[in-house]
Amino acid sequence: MTLLTVDGLTKSYMNHGRHITALDGVSFTLAEGQTLGLAGASGSGKSTLARVLLRLLAADAGQVHFSGEDWLALSGSRLRQQRRGMQMVFQDVLGAFNPRATVGSVLEDPLRIHDIVERAKRSREIAGLLERVGLPGSYAGRSIRELSGGQRQRVAIARAIATRPSLIVLDEAVSALDASVRRRILELLVELQQERGIAYLFISHDLAVLRAVSHRIAIMHEGRIVETGPADAVIGNPQSAAAKALIAAVPRLVTGTPTEPDASHP
Repeated sequence: MTLLTVDGLTKSYMNHGRHITALDGVSFTLAEGQTLGLAGASGSGKSTLARVLLRLLAADAGQVHFSGEDWLALSGSRLRQQRRGMQMVFQDVLGAFNPRATVGSVLEDPLRIHDIVERAKRSREIAGLLERVGLPGSYAGRSIRELSGGQRQRVAIARAIATRPSLIVLDEAVSALDASVRRRILELLVELQQERGIAYLFISHDLAVLRAVSHRIAIMHEGRIVETGPADAVIGNPQSAAAKALIAAVPRLVTGTPTEPDASHP
């Protein structure tokens, strides 16, 4: 069943007196429990699309339907209520957190804001979230600044799943991690998808990473989606110049499937 439908999304802005079109009629769909990998060179509009979907930026035109609702028309209490269904994991996880916060406070915020569990049960829920992403429950008392990059990314994923979302948008979520940590994070994401039926919009410039987790891949170029198809087809037989350029930039792509994230490192 279709979870997310994006139709004709546009967004432009002014930069030093120049009119920049960041999104130019972007359209795609994403099914429940599936991963759409979104690839493109720097400046192609990937991150702008993520921020428009999360309502962090306002679209100029177009429509987004999420879980059967007109997502861009929601406001007030209804928007706050539905936000729990769409979460995001950023590349710069330290920048996405209050550096003075503890791990426990980071995870308590979504539980409190969205009234997921009552106060008396939050400590147990926080410990369970940490354990699910491969961290000890005792880490709740640690400062975010004490954690490694991979550990912070696990906390970011724990925060994202705390609201029990149906969709997580991941914007270059593993690009800053070394290869071994990246592999473990990808494995975790696939496991969570299989357990919870979460859909991912996985944004990356790295087709090898997308090949590891994506069922379908869309290629962005200059604010437009220029190619979409099954991951194997897009990587194995690219049709657009943008896809061919991305593939040429990867030294080697090793074949695999969305259930085998450890088999596709460049």
